[in-house]
Amino acid sequence: MLDQWKRWLTEKLTLPEDVLLDTPRLTMIGQHQLHVENHRGVLFFSKETIRLKLAEGELLIKGEQFIIKKIYPEELLIEGEIREVAYPGGKTEGGWNEEKTSLF
Repeated sequence: MLDQWKRWLTEKLTLPEDVLLDTPRLTMIGQHQLHVENHRGVLFFSKETIRLKLAEGELLIKGEQFIIKKIYPEELLIEGEIREVAYPGGKTEGGWNEEKTSLF
């Protein structure tokens, strides 16, 4: 019920979904930098794979030579060669309705 109310309010006030619905906001600069807002923590980190906990589900990032440039409780800046960003088993509401987005 609360989620439906937030969705309705977001539509009527023309607010971005991430403001009320607690969805992640991803900003990618080329394929070398990714800024993630509204994450709930780092589940796994290596030079080739990063898994982030989201309010609903996970975000999977694959590539090479990853480094975490900045990390805050709900914000993260990653640099490296980003090849794939995926929502494994995630919901398909909001944004692009593909389970994963491959850059190549």
